[in-house]
Amino acid sequence: MAVKVERVQTGVRMEKRLVKVLKGTAEYLDMSLGDLMEGIVLHAFEGKVPPFSEETLGKINALKKVYDLDLDASHSHKMTE
Repeated sequence: MAVKVERVQTGVRMEKRLVKVLKGTAEYLDMSLGDLMEGIVLHAFEGKVPPFSEETLGKINALKKVYDLDLDASHSHKMTE
């Protein structure tokens, strides 16, 4: 069942390699980056983690290697520029 929502543009800044992996994951799942991020957030807000299948997690890990993304949840809220 489709749910009607109102979407807004954001000026979110994120770590460069993380964005590359997110974009690659969205492409792999054939969805927009915004749709992917909405799904991740909705899963996290309900404590339904991970929001991905084992197959998709494998693809994400491969993309992390391609883009040298060595960050994990332990780095959350500790990154500086």
